[in-house]
Amino acid sequence: MFFHKQELQYTAKPSKPDAVYARRMQEILGGQYGEITVAMQYSFQAWNSHLPGKYRDLLFGIAAEEFSHVEMIAVMIAQLLEKLPVEQSEAAINADPTVGAILGGTDVQAAIVAGAGVRPVDSNGNPWQASYITASGNLLADFTANANAEMQGRVQVARIYEMTDDKGVRDMLSFLIARDTVHQQQWTAAAEELRAEKIEDFPVPSNFPRSNENSDVEYQFINFSDGAAAKEGSWANGRTPDGVGTFSYEDAPYPKKTAAFPPPTQPDPRLFGTSTKPNLLEKAEGVVKDTVSKK
Repeated sequence: MFFHKQELQYTAKPSKPDAVYARRMQEILGGQYGEITVAMQYSFQAWNSHLPGKYRDLLFGIAAEEFSHVEMIAVMIAQLLEKLPVEQSEAAINADPTVGAILGGTDVQAAIVAGAGVRPVDSNGNPWQASYITASGNLLADFTANANAEMQGRVQVARIYEMTDDKGVRDMLSFLIARDTVHQQQWTAAAEELRAEKIEDFPVPSNFPRSNENSDVEYQFINFSDGAAAKEGSWANGRTPDGVGTFSYEDAPYPKKTAAFPPPTQPDPRLFGTSTKPNLLEKAEGVVKDTVSKK
């Protein structure tokens, strides 16, 4: 059940309107790593959770907070657009290149579609997509994805923080950056706790039978690049994070271990793909297949 209280988690009040900056702020709202994504991602992970208790409650708790961040940013963007002009003459644009540049940096659909309001889009006006979210049902996989989402989100908020000198905007962004800081660490802590409690472990999924895995290559770093320095990393030498194996290094390609490329496929002639068969022969095959299928 959701219940909305008409209060903000934190102050969202710009010092002055700024339609150009409003467009930039759309990225942290409706972009791939924006607040809509993480709010929906954590919610679906909670709804998909098969494990009651603290982990599901963690998901629900942070998900609800992220919806409050959606609201804060939406309110801020609406205020940044508050003085968006209804019209700007072509003569004024031609007379002052600065005016033209400013108008070119605004999201015109914010005025035309949303009436000087916020929309669920990124900074280029691309609609938010549900395909951005990860909700696999495997908590270790999901918590790791969540830590990444918070890292990417914090990078973007930090970048747009540097793109304004508005004290009100910066004040709100400093709050969001701090919350991204703690959420990164909370998802990482939750992943570590899952492993410590032996609920999940590396490799994910940990309950897939290792006997079904090709053990010859499961701990190799195979270098498919001409850069040689990768062999110096911990991912190519020493014990693996799961504590079971030892990393090894191998250069590629290694011809004796590659597989022959198969010949081109020959699909049903009724799909009309280009093949080596004469057109008349393909047409005849199609007729025969049609006749047989009807019988």
